[in-house]
Amino acid sequence: MSGSAPLTLRDLEAIPIGRLHGVGPKKEAALRGFGITDVLGLLQLYPRRWVDRTNEARVRDLVEGEQALVLGRVERISGRPLGGSPGRRGGRSIVTATVSDGSGRMRVTFFNQPWRERQLAVGTNAAFWGRVEQYQGQPQMTNPVVDLIGDRTGRIVPIYPQSEKADLTTWEIAGLVEEALRRAALRGFADPVPAPVLGRLGLCDRGTALHSIHAPTSMADVAAARARLVFDELLRVQVALVARKQELGARSVGHRHDDRSLVERFLPGLPWQLTGAQERVIEEVLADLARPHPMHRLLQGDVGSGKTVVAVATLLGAVSNGGQGALMAPTEVLAEQHHESVGALVEGLTVPHAEGLFDERPVRVALLTNRTTAAERRELLDGLEAGRVDIVIGTHALIQEGVRFRRLGAVVIDEQHRFGVEQRAVLREGGVDDQGQGRVPDVLVMTATPIPRTAALTVYGDLDTSTLDQLPPGRKPITTRWAAGADAEQEVWAAVRAEVAAGRQAYVVCPLIEESVKLEASAATEVHDRLAGGELAGLRLGLLHGRVLPRDRQLTMDAFRAGGLDVLVATTVIEVGVDVPNASVMAILDADRFGIAQLHQLRGRVGRGADHSRCFLVTGTELGPEATARLRAVVDHASGFELAEIDLDLRGEGQLLGDRQKGRTDFRLASLRRDRACVETAREVAVELVGDDPALAAHPGLADEVALLVEDSADYLFRS
Repeated sequence: MSGSAPLTLRDLEAIPIGRLHGVGPKKEAALRGFGITDVLGLLQLYPRRWVDRTNEARVRDLVEGEQALVLGRVERISGRPLGGSPGRRGGRSIVTATVSDGSGRMRVTFFNQPWRERQLAVGTNAAFWGRVEQYQGQPQMTNPVVDLIGDRTGRIVPIYPQSEKADLTTWEIAGLVEEALRRAALRGFADPVPAPVLGRLGLCDRGTALHSIHAPTSMADVAAARARLVFDELLRVQVALVARKQELGARSVGHRHDDRSLVERFLPGLPWQLTGAQERVIEEVLADLARPHPMHRLLQGDVGSGKTVVAVATLLGAVSNGGQGALMAPTEVLAEQHHESVGALVEGLTVPHAEGLFDERPVRVALLTNRTTAAERRELLDGLEAGRVDIVIGTHALIQEGVRFRRLGAVVIDEQHRFGVEQRAVLREGGVDDQGQGRVPDVLVMTATPIPRTAALTVYGDLDTSTLDQLPPGRKPITTRWAAGADAEQEVWAAVRAEVAAGRQAYVVCPLIEESVKLEASAATEVHDRLAGGELAGLRLGLLHGRVLPRDRQLTMDAFRAGGLDVLVATTVIEVGVDVPNASVMAILDADRFGIAQLHQLRGRVGRGADHSRCFLVTGTELGPEATARLRAVVDHASGFELAEIDLDLRGEGQLLGDRQKGRTDFRLASLRRDRACVETAREVAVELVGDDPALAAHPGLADEVALLVEDSADYLFRS
């Protein structure tokens, strides 16, 4: 670590871990098992917790019934099976140890943790945290939390992730970190965040943060260090997204769609009054369309909030200016539903006739899916290329080879999270030729699965966001009830029969089987047959699942919409895009196997008509705490936005972000749950620092860190 300039993160990455004293081939291989090949990786292996020795208790002072932290040395340990066959794998067992801290001895007991006998060999120093009991006149802890600390001194002892496979102890990692920090102190650490920003936010400098996270003198030091390092992680991602957004706006040429005449004819002709939220969002979209740079906007709206009208206004904004619109949906059912509803909404609207004797012609809306016949497809593709088709609605068939537009002006992607990154990128980035002009269409991506604000700023941080946070007047609230057990399930079927007797219809959603579409279809068929011959005998039941042929699926949906079926037994193929106002009751079987967002989406299939609607979450009686929390949330909350925040708290951002977190840019300390306020702050600072300079010429150190740690992930986020 020679030199004089302060060390950057890139400098630290360039120093092989083998440069540290005591790192031979064996230890280097062990560190690689942790993904550590350089000093930067070592310093970013943060402690998973800290043992505060200022709060440790002496054995002689332990009080029965209270929780305590004891640091001691293992004097004796032994294990034995509890009943059954001693050699039986997974049998019950007990491990008992005697721990001493010099002031007295404590008994520590572990049930069904036979590996503790290997972990806590005689002579091992460890911290034990648990509730104190008395056993034969001696203090005892049962199944305490254990941290191996080695012969460590200091007020606060960092505990690092450990792995028997990697063969590294927490004190070995701590020793290497101490050496790295000591040698780095000769040059100090470069800080890419301007001092005025740090001062305004009350954050410590980079060097102090790295020292305090690994070698704190108090828990207050840990909190201050974490606050700074969390801010750094979030700031880098936000800077990458803000800069990429600015860069795209500066270099991309879009269509200036400033003629609103068609939209202004469309909106007054609607048979209902727009909500204030719809009016606000449509104005945001039209303002984007009028700019010379392409729109990139995310539209969030709860189930039934009226996103379709916004989508149609977007598409008509392009058509009004001589362009074309495309709406891509994830399923044929949803694409067909959109084709029907959009066609009805634009009926009566006309555009100038480019050919023929007439001055005006009707706005033409076409449908393109894999069910489109070869002849229909040829005619449609010719119409798109010639400009005779104004709006095309379809599935991923829109991005297949041979689909060319005369002038694609606007793209709407519905339920965009259900498409792969590459599928979305093709339509957005040039799967169309636009007469060779190279202009980028305006893009509106829509989701009926509300996203927590912190996640939206991170996952969709390159997009402007609009929110439909009002439901149209007349939408009846849906009563949701959790039906646990056989008796409660029978009450559900009685409620279904009562609704059908009153002239209404019902959905029965079958259990989710992620492993196999075939198994899911088989389970749905079994439920259909059981209900048809039992609880719902005499009613007209239909069946819909992923293996039903497209033609048969369409016939079933048409029959259900027309009232020819009383009950539709289906898998999650009806999660989006199915709109049957007469359906007033839904039973979701094995509801504990669904996530919060999916339950909320499914529930939104009812409550679309004038009648009061109900949704039953049918489960067994023995559920775990996580499933119980999910179901209670759906029962207690009708708002998808509230449920999104609860879902983030229950699941964590790892599952929410999925594969959008890649490689080295995974958050080491930051959490979209715990650090909600910091996400907002990082976004504000990113906008301030990037300004009108996406290259970050005024902040080269920050630009370099973004390039080093975030570039690949930011590109993935942006394209998605």
